Amino acid sequence: MRDVHGKKEQNVLESLAIRTMSKAIYTTENIGHYGLAFDFYTHFTSPIRRYPDVLVHRLLEHYLAGGKSADAALLEEQCKHSTQMEIKASEAERASTKYKQVEYLQDKVGEEFDGVISGVTEWGLYVEIIENKCEGMIRLRDLDDDFYEFDETNYCVIGSRTKHKYTMGDVVRIKVMRCDLLRKQIDFKMISRISEQGDVTMIKKAQKVLRGGDSYHRKYKKKK
Repeated sequence: MRDVHGKKEQNVLESLAIRTMSKAIYTTENIGHYGLAFDFYTHFTSPIRRYPDVLVHRLLEHYLAGGKSADAALLEEQCKHSTQMEIKASEAERASTKYKQVEYLQDKVGEEFDGVISGVTEWGLYVEIIENKCEGMIRLRDLDDDFYEFDETNYCVIGSRTKHKYTMGDVVRIKVMRCDLLRKQIDFKMISRISEQGDVTMIKKAQKVLRGGDSYHRKYKKKK
């Protein structure tokens, strides 16, 4: 990562690194903590924020009082249930956020905004508006200046005739075309790209957007 610091590729690599990280799960099996280099590790918060925190606090109280070993099988089932519920909660949060994004842009159809390409797939480009962080998609078939194909290896789309390339981190100008509240989908149209290097201030804003974490891309495709 040091080799690409400050370069355009930094946006792509940082975002991909975040999105490909394994998601944490709750379990009774101790696997330590790689980042902290701990052989033994458990995570809980005080004050309590999640049910797994309650489990850890109860175990601490139980063992401090001289209690015997807890039922590991029961605890593992509770861990699995907590993991499943946390995934559902996260999905609900993303869905509600997307719903409000669509709702917010409904009366802005036809307006133009500057945005950063936040995702590249075989079916289109995802763009997150810098001003308000609403994310929508530009379908490849709607890029009418060329026939674009997805380059999975280099995480970009390339025009077959012009060799024009769009990749994550590019700053672009888009127009809001459609907002489907039922499907929670926003469609954009490409107006122009604000050059590969772009304005320095704009690039810094783009980098901040790309560090925002995961997005809704897979959900969007499944609903097509």
